[in-house]
Amino acid sequence: MDNQEIWVYIQLNGSKIEPTSLQLLTKAKSISNQKSVVAVLPEATNFDAETTVSQYGPDKIITIKDDRFVNATDAEIADALFQITPDVRPNSFLFPATVVGRSVAPRLQAKLQTGLTADCLDLFFEDDLLIQAKPTYGDNIMCDIICPDSRPQMATVRPNTFNAQLDSTKIPEIINAEFTFHPETQMTVTETVPMINSSANISDANIVIALGRGANNPKTIELAHQLADQLGGMVGVTRPMTDNPEFGHELQIGQSGHTIAPKLLINLGISGAVQYIVGIKNAKQVVSVNTDPDAPIFAESDYGYVGDATEFLTALLAKTK
Repeated sequence: MDNQEIWVYIQLNGSKIEPTSLQLLTKAKSISNQKSVVAVLPEATNFDAETTVSQYGPDKIITIKDDRFVNATDAEIADALFQITPDVRPNSFLFPATVVGRSVAPRLQAKLQTGLTADCLDLFFEDDLLIQAKPTYGDNIMCDIICPDSRPQMATVRPNTFNAQLDSTKIPEIINAEFTFHPETQMTVTETVPMINSSANISDANIVIALGRGANNPKTIELAHQLADQLGGMVGVTRPMTDNPEFGHELQIGQSGHTIAPKLLINLGISGAVQYIVGIKNAKQVVSVNTDPDAPIFAESDYGYVGDATEFLTALLAKTK
């Protein structure tokens, strides 16, 4: 039996809210169909993240407060979430597919003896059944996964798959849940240090220069880096480009990589396969360069240039100096 609530795990990175959590609140509200949307927030006692969370319109916020959450292990977080999950369980429980979310969610799923779908790209309801869409078979097919017999229905969702939207139409009820913090006996987190490098930030970049197979030559790559430096952006790649030793999976865009939402995206030598398009659907303005005038990428672009990527970059860099 479930209580017709959609719970969303609110992840804190230090004292800041992980943006994916707010994106999931907005998505949960859009598909709720009269279900209540509940933000679940583990935080230190001196934090007040619920003030920010309330601006995104949940019906209720459940806080679990303990100063040890600042450096809590994933197992400790999962244990706390398990304690506050009632016998009459929520219909669904959504997590960001971040490093933390991908670790906490399966630990909680094992305790609840329910199902979990990882790295979803879409969510919607059919009556009370949560349809969880994700890529499969080498990212060539989108499949719908359901959990008909157990609750909550659990899913992790990739960052930037949805947009977060402020909603001040309601004042959420805030509940301070009671629980007992059970310290992990075999591991202690002494300090959390954010990663400051390209692999941590491609999903958050405001400007992305994306390279595909058609731009896989040293000159084009060099010019792309120069343009990214001038514009204050980052270079990302399609899956085939991860075979180039210069790029790794941490820079890959698409179904099996990152979903991005930059203000400006410049595609170079990218044909526009479905697997890539899924990862850029939230880009605000898209410019694409390809030698093939019939390349599918142009249908997804605000501006297109039919021609050589190296020549395009050379001309653009000359204009930006």
